[in-house]
Amino acid sequence: MLKVLVVDDEPPARARMGQLLADCAQQIELSLLGQADGGLAALEAAGRLQPDVVLLDIAMPDMNGIEVARHLAQMPEPPAIIFVTAYDEHALQAFEVRALDYLMKPVRQDRLLAALQRAQRLVPREPRLEDLAHSLGSARTQLSVSERGRLVLVPIGDVVYLRAELKYVTIRTVAREHLTEESLSALESEFGDRFVRIHRNALVARRYIGGFERIKSRGASDRDSVDGHWEVLLRGLQERLPVSRRQWAAVKAAAGL
Repeated sequence: MLKVLVVDDEPPARARMGQLLADCAQQIELSLLGQADGGLAALEAAGRLQPDVVLLDIAMPDMNGIEVARHLAQMPEPPAIIFVTAYDEHALQAFEVRALDYLMKPVRQDRLLAALQRAQRLVPREPRLEDLAHSLGSARTQLSVSERGRLVLVPIGDVVYLRAELKYVTIRTVAREHLTEESLSALESEFGDRFVRIHRNALVARRYIGGFERIKSRGASDRDSVDGHWEVLLRGLQERLPVSRRQWAAVKAAAGL
């Protein structure tokens, strides 16, 4: 039984998709678990209902479908994604090159049936979703982390720093810490315009850099300009982070010093 969740911010589109799914159910075993009217509602519903397939609109006011899909990909058992789109031909080529399925509005029953059959063969967590997101210039506005069995969204604008520790990356906001299994290098690739690398294991948000302080080694004289290191002062936190000697020139330039 293929369990399906429909996501679209337009009620008529959701109603039509429900009818099309009812017609497809005569040829493929499926169940419509529910419907969501936006990206945030979709993430909540997916976590609660655990669908096999999400029929996902792209153009939604609260969160676009590409970002929703990237959050869904972080679920322990992520669903297959079928995008529903009104994108032009250039964007459709991007979908086809990466073998992710899509449906053009208005959706036809035969096309929906073929997409559902194809969804059964999609492998969860494939890198094609990341390739697609980069090709469309779609950086996330939030990071998703799993905490106590539920998906938590952390606005990227609230992140003070990202620090790699063992197998996890710590996401630090002024309020608290979160942990993610995403790699620091992947996060830097996606959000490099917002962060500056201060160490091989740490990225700091440019907007939260409050200044720098030179920390001299114990016993070093005032004339010793080599000994010691620099630390970043963080807005909203008492905590400080060390800047590696290798990164100091780049950090100084990024801070306009």
